[in-house]
Amino acid sequence: MPRILVATPDGLHTFDERGSPGPIHHAGRTVTTVAPDREELWAIVEGAEVWHDPGTGGWDHVADVERLRGTCLAGVDNDVFVGASEARLFRVAGHGLDPVEAFDRVEGRSGWYTPWGGPPDTRSISEWGEAIYVNVHVGGILRTEDRGLTWTPTIDVDADVHQVATAEGLVLAACAGGLAMSVDRGGTWTFRTDGLHAPYARAVAVSGDAVLLSCSNGPRGGHAALYRGALAGGALERCRTGLPEWFDDNIDTYCLDALPEGSFAAFGTSDGRVFASEDSGATWLELAGGLAPVRRVLVLP
Repeated sequence: MPRILVATPDGLHTFDERGSPGPIHHAGRTVTTVAPDREELWAIVEGAEVWHDPGTGGWDHVADVERLRGTCLAGVDNDVFVGASEARLFRVAGHGLDPVEAFDRVEGRSGWYTPWGGPPDTRSISEWGEAIYVNVHVGGILRTEDRGLTWTPTIDVDADVHQVATAEGLVLAACAGGLAMSVDRGGTWTFRTDGLHAPYARAVAVSGDAVLLSCSNGPRGGHAALYRGALAGGALERCRTGLPEWFDDNIDTYCLDALPEGSFAAFGTSDGRVFASEDSGATWLELAGGLAPVRRVLVLP
């Protein structure tokens, strides 16, 4: 039976697949993000504190992101990588964080930027097999296959990637210009935009043999919607059944998630609603409402 974890500025909410609420972890505190590592969970709280749940429901404060803002994390075979502002990447080491120094020296780093002129952030992390993919906004997607000793740039920096995801050997990216997909570990990319009312994409997830993608008119949202399509390719189709005509704000990075080997999916919105699907996005039901703005949705089996 799937579980849904929803990170918000007032805690980490839990729901079952029917919307029945469970415990609220870190109540009253901002949970920036949460990520699985086998049966364990990791979270960033208040944008700086790294917390760990070994699978018991009890959380331990492990480390702090010093002088920066924690943005994303991922557990990869007993390694936990933590992304941060200023395009930094760290590894959890005991009760501290060690910088991934090779990431600071990666080729092309001097060309990373943001449209508003500030420093770029490490925005999302995913993995498949031995490969770990780290998305910088705006800096493309970097790949390592030796646990961070060396890094290879993949997609063009100006693709403006908002989230990287992996499934069945594919690498997928929600970009300002649509859904990018690679079948060769990021060596080459194709873009899918057929069927989209607008190509600006912020979140991507895989549900069984379907891919789900959120799109809108642009960075400030407007006419935001969710799309689904065959993972193998072809046009994308707007999800309509059980959903509003449009969402005002973007369905943002990490606010969409699904069971890669199942049919259950869920997403959250900035106005505090959570929607769920039991058929890989063909139909949807509002699962919860009245929450603080959703920062992260995680679906667990």
